[in-house]
Amino acid sequence: MNIFRLSGDMSHVFSIIVLLLRLRVAKNAQGISVRTHELFLVVFVTRYLDLFTTFYSLYNSCMKILYIVTTAAIIYMIRFSEPICSTYDKAQDTFLHWKFAVLPCAIIATITHMIGSGLSISPIELLWTFSIYLESVAILPQLIVLQRYREVENLTGNYIFFMGAYRALYILNWVYRAYYEPFYQHHFVVYFCGVLQTLLYADFFYYYVKSKAKGGKFSLPTAHES
Repeated sequence: MNIFRLSGDMSHVFSIIVLLLRLRVAKNAQGISVRTHELFLVVFVTRYLDLFTTFYSLYNSCMKILYIVTTAAIIYMIRFSEPICSTYDKAQDTFLHWKFAVLPCAIIATITHMIGSGLSISPIELLWTFSIYLESVAILPQLIVLQRYREVENLTGNYIFFMGAYRALYILNWVYRAYYEPFYQHHFVVYFCGVLQTLLYADFFYYYVKSKAKGGKFSLPTAHES
């Protein structure tokens, strides 16, 4: 494992800790999209089916279980745990994630998997490919919610920043492995989706860094202002 992979994993873990801390301490889910976390839960469950078939390392297994359990916990807290669920604003979190994220990604994954495997289907490989596509757009409901609220609470901003940093660090991990590992297997679907996911954060990163530099409140511009 290289420093970029480890840093990416730690950034991902830290983003989860920040969000859980925000929910537990503030007991407020305002500005948080539960739909983004439902998408991430689908991503982790479909990607980590190899927990039942292959053991890579204790670290690998623990991280996979951590992602699944903590994401499920976040969803439960926002959906069902009082007083947090009472502060969740369904009116702002309206992106049709099953229709416009899960379904298209399932179709694209099926097509690309069949092309790459000569029309034969391996369920685990198909679901893994699907998870890669879905992760690239899973943050969309959250970004839409933030755009509607405009003013971003500090811990929420930090949570999303570390989520974006996780993916950006993974891109550096791929570059590092491609350069230093002679038999590294390239996967261009992963590359494309990783870059797409990072680009979705680009506007957020810009205003996040700008707000930190000025030391003021973090707010996103309206469509007219941007």
